[in-house]
Amino acid sequence: MSTAIFLTHIAVASAVTCHILLRKSNVRAAIGWIAVVWLTTVIGILLYLLFGINRVSRRAARLSRVPKIEDAKPAGSPAQPTPSHIRKLAKIGEQITGMPLTSDNRITVYHGGEIAYDAMIEAINEARHSVAMATYIFRYDKIGHRFVEALIAARDRGVAVRVLVDGIGGGYLRDPTFRALRNAGVSCERFLHSWMPWRMPMLNLRNHKKLLIIDGVTSFTGGLNIGDENCGPTTKHGRVDDVHVGICGPVSRQLLISFAQDWTFTTDENLEGERWWPHLSPHHAGFGTSLARGVPSGPDADVYHIETVLGAALVLAQHRVRIVTPYFLPDDELQFAIEQACLRGVIVEIVIPEHSDHLIMDWAMRAQVRVFEEIATTISLGAAPFSHAKLLTVDGIWSLVGSTNWDTRSLRLNFEFDLECYDAVVCSELDALIDIKIARSRTLTDRELDTVPVWQRVCHAAARLLLPYL
Repeated sequence: MSTAIFLTHIAVASAVTCHILLRKSNVRAAIGWIAVVWLTTVIGILLYLLFGINRVSRRAARLSRVPKIEDAKPAGSPAQPTPSHIRKLAKIGEQITGMPLTSDNRITVYHGGEIAYDAMIEAINEARHSVAMATYIFRYDKIGHRFVEALIAARDRGVAVRVLVDGIGGGYLRDPTFRALRNAGVSCERFLHSWMPWRMPMLNLRNHKKLLIIDGVTSFTGGLNIGDENCGPTTKHGRVDDVHVGICGPVSRQLLISFAQDWTFTTDENLEGERWWPHLSPHHAGFGTSLARGVPSGPDADVYHIETVLGAALVLAQHRVRIVTPYFLPDDELQFAIEQACLRGVIVEIVIPEHSDHLIMDWAMRAQVRVFEEIATTISLGAAPFSHAKLLTVDGIWSLVGSTNWDTRSLRLNFEFDLECYDAVVCSELDALIDIKIARSRTLTDRELDTVPVWQRVCHAAARLLLPYL
């Protein structure tokens, strides 16, 4: 009997090893899984079958009714950004994403939920044809009620409304917002939410996008979830400081494509027709002059998209790079790109919260920033309120704003969406916000890092190892 069990283990482990070798592009991940499979017998094989196979990518590859990238063509013929290194970045972005750079966009920067929420709700109230909304967190509080009422009212006046809330962020066991919308007849679904045990491994994959698209023309994206904490200091979740952008123009179609792909993935319903995909004239009222492109990223066909764009921006930067993120835990490739930028004489400024909303993330970031002690980066620790904004600006010309954090979860496991903008005016607005954040921050010094007790360093380093699973 023992011989039969041994031979069975050898056969199954060999088959699983072949699957790992063919499917895992990351060498360290492949070696780790192979070691687990061979050294822990049945348990290791079960762990790989549950957590090692990317079923999202496999399922996404089978979808054939999602909108095509050709539908995202710009309304006019966009001018090329300048100078030359920014043109190179634009070309890389198109090669990576397959999305064209669109012209004729008007982009408005919103700092804080008070102004952004008013603009978003006003847009929903003015919707005539369609409303598509995706969010990670959708609380059923004062702000949440306002959105729920606006969405229900839009549906009641004949507008096609689709709402997608993450299965974890919205509340896995209890989601009152989902229930309220469904009870009112609004088409609302939860992304990768299931009570079936064989689908539980997907709990580690989350839709972190924040998208709102009105009539296929007006849209919003950025870091804002839906909740009172983005508006006032007295909520139980504490005050959160964030940045969102409003868009009027052709790039809104790229946000809608990202939403539609997730919606079809979740429900098998294809969004079709003029109400979702209107014809856009280059002289449409309200359009502007900004060049912009959407950058979707996720553990499906879009994996590594945002990471590659971030790396290209760092490599091509010539003067200054400014990074604002609530969680700063770049992988080796991005870390190397930051180091190379510093060695070329590029000014690199990084702004992170002194205290985030997760203690273990604070510990992990303290371990991470020690890596940058030997290079000329300036790391600023922002005081309360907790900054949830995700911003990147390069040379005062190019900027990125969206949902992606600088950590493994955002870059490899989450479904994310960011907007890259080739506009010096928009970049200057974001740089002004970064200036405010830096003015309210203190600089992290080498001496401070050197005086951290050894036991704390061990805790920090241990927390860093858990990041892909947080």
